[in-house]
Amino acid sequence: MKNLKNALLLKQLYQMKQLGYTYTDVTIFKDDEVSISLPNTLESLARQAKECHLCALSKQRNKVVFGEGASNATLMIVGDAPNNSDDSSSHIFTGRAGDILTKMIENVLGLKREEVYLSNILKCHTNNTQEPSASCAHTCYPYLLKEIALIQPTIIMTLGKLAYTYLCGDDSSIEKIHGVVAQKENYKVVPTYHPMYVLKNPSVKKEVFEDLKIVKSLIATLH
Repeated sequence: MKNLKNALLLKQLYQMKQLGYTYTDVTIFKDDEVSISLPNTLESLARQAKECHLCALSKQRNKVVFGEGASNATLMIVGDAPNNSDDSSSHIFTGRAGDILTKMIENVLGLKREEVYLSNILKCHTNNTQEPSASCAHTCYPYLLKEIALIQPTIIMTLGKLAYTYLCGDDSSIEKIHGVVAQKENYKVVPTYHPMYVLKNPSVKKEVFEDLKIVKSLIATLH
């Protein structure tokens, strides 16, 4: 969050300088300062994200891929980063991985895709062989936290290790923690394998199916 705050402060200072302001006092950054607020609507948040150039990924993207889905969704699904297809279309979870995710949602959970809110830790795609850097993930993470605050989901299903690690602070392998429900302050987290991993490793389909059954049972308790 500090990276995002400092970048936004710097941008604001440059804008004020262009308007003729001069600076005579220097204020040292303090951790207990009030954080700069991100926009309080998904639409405004998406607009700000699409103008973001705070990390190296912004230089190689075609389009920012923001979250999509129901603004009052009970279930939120969070992955790691957009794929090449997403980067071209500006829509999330497209292509073959998106098809698998849609089948997971509709055929197993019994929901329509548009009833769920979909997002990623990162809003810009990485090269297929590139592991997202910690600095890029840290810079983008406040956007996801704000999405969660606005959506207020009851359940978050994470896809792959990165999303689970950021939301739960747990660096365990996905093989170890998939299907294990973690209780956060206002929602439960259920990790499972990423659809892209399922494409490459069809043998985990049964495990993913069992994880989805856990999510479905949690949703059922809400009705």
